[in-house]
Parts: sequence; structure tokens; C-alpha cells
Amino acid sequence: MSETVKKVAVGIDLGGTAMKIGIVNKSYEILAQTSIPTNAERPYEEVIADMGETALALFAQNGLKVADCDGVGVGSPGTIDSKHGVVLYSNNIRWDNVPIAKELQKYLAVPVFVQNDANCAALGEVLRGAAKGCQNAIFLTLGTGVGGGIVIDGKIFEGGHPGGAELGHVKCGSEGRRCTCGRADCLEAYASATALINDAKQMASEHPDSMLWALCDNDLEKMNAKVPFDAADAGDHSGRILVDNYIQYLADGITDLANIFRPDLIVLGGGVCAQGEKLTEPLNQYLRANCFGNTVAYVPRVVVAENGNQAGIIGAAGLVWQ
Repeated sequence: MSETVKKVAVGIDLGGTAMKIGIVNKSYEILAQTSIPTNAERPYEEVIADMGETALALFAQNGLKVADCDGVGVGSPGTIDSKHGVVLYSNNIRWDNVPIAKELQKYLAVPVFVQNDANCAALGEVLRGAAKGCQNAIFLTLGTGVGGGIVIDGKIFEGGHPGGAELGHVKCGSEGRRCTCGRADCLEAYASATALINDAKQMASEHPDSMLWALCDNDLEKMNAKVPFDAADAGDHSGRILVDNYIQYLADGITDLANIFRPDLIVLGGGVCAQGEKLTEPLNQYLRANCFGNTVAYVPRVVVAENGNQAGIIGAAGLVWQ
């Protein structure tokens, strides 16, 4: 096998339910990938053993050996000590002080790099995605919570110590909403998909004549983040209020981030982004009108992520060559 083919990295996207494992080349193309259950309730040694053994199997299936691999990158939820490759704490998988790099090297005797999963997704969008060609980008993922990643000069910026760059925990709003972190009024408490769903449930309860009910089959447990947008599109007043409020919360948070970092681009990921320009166009209008120095300085655009579920694999592999 030629040298150009042999230079690959492994990218691992560790999630609470499943972990995605891929082999990536230096053009950040995924050559092969698979997904296995995390089963995070087990001892961490067993979870990491599955990671290593699955990567080895993927090598064998594709005619590769560990010697062909420059390294392994792992994106994990939680607070990460990237210098030592340790997951300090992850609520999603209930890990405390797990030495993931050291443990994984028992199966893959190559350099192992560990980063927060949102940081990896951000890097993935810069390397091969919506922000390709950008040196500076902000990434926000709008899901159960609000995750974030910052890329400066082409590299992940995580602050001076573990626990930095938590963009979902900047202050936003003044209603006293309690965030999962324990503080009130974090961006996550207003702009996550969870927040939008909770707001929609409350709005539907207060307005029984709203289309919100029909669109979730008259069962609030079936409410999702798409329903308010569908209701707004159909001319429903309650749906319109929900969408307008949600976009206002998100726009305030994004504008703060633009003012602090002034990136080339702001990339949004997560299920809410399926709304496309219905989401990004009003956000861009707000940025152009409210970003500091908007008449004399560069104002970044807001776009939707392109890599979908593959961003984490690509970004994790990118840690090896960054």
C-alpha cells in the first residue's frame, strides 16, 4: 500500500447512546465507519475496550494495520483535560476522571487525543464542512442542551484550562430560567431544542385552540422542536410567538459571541437547524443590525452545519493532524 493511502487517523465520536468510529484520510474523507452501542453503565474499561477492538476490526476489514495510522482522536461529552487525555466529568455517560487516552493505547499503540465533542464538531466543520476555508469559526449545536466550539487560527480554542469555551452557558434572558448547570438564565435554558419544546408545551397548555395541539397529535409528550415552526408557517399565532421568541433568544446569544470573537462564520448544528433559512435569515438580519461596529467592521454570517452526524468523526480525526 502506498504511503499516501496509508496515512489515516481514527476519529471516535463518543455519545451517551452510541459511539461512532471512523477511519479518515488526510483530505478528511471518511473511508470507513461503524457505530456501536455505548452501554455507558458498564465500567469505563469495557467501553474503551469496545472502542479499541472495533477500530482494530475496522482496520482489518479495510486492509489496514495500526502501523498505517497516525493517531486516534476522541470527541467526548463533558469537561475534558485534553493535555492528559482525561474525561474529568461527563454527565451524559456518568464518567469521572476517566483516563481515556491511556486506556485506549492498550489497544491502539499510537498517539491518542481527547477533546470535548462540540469542539470536535466545530473543527470538523472547518476542516470539511460549512466553514471549510475559514480560519476562525464559532460552532453552536442546538439539541438537548447548547454545545459550542471555537476555532481560532485553524485550531480548537478551549481556554487556558479545562472547562472553557462553554458557549451554552453565557448569560441570556432575564426570566430566571434554571439551567442544567445550576445557574439561572444561561443561553442553554432559552435556545436549546429542549427549551423550545418546553416553551411549546406551556404555550399549548395556555392556548387550547392553538394548532400546536393538532400538530403533536393532541399529545404534549409528542411535542418536538419542529412543531412550533410548522404552526408558525400555517399562520398560527401561538406558533409565531414561539418561533419569534426563540429566534430572539438565539440571536442575542449569537450576537454576543460575534462581538467577543468576530469569527469568519458562525455555524449552527442540531435538529433545529433543519429549518434552514427560516432560522438563519432572521438571525443574519439581527446580526447585521445589532453587531457592534456593524457599519464599519466585518459582520459574520450564520449558516447551517453541513457534516451532520459525521462532524464529530471528522473533527476527532483532525485532532491527530492539528
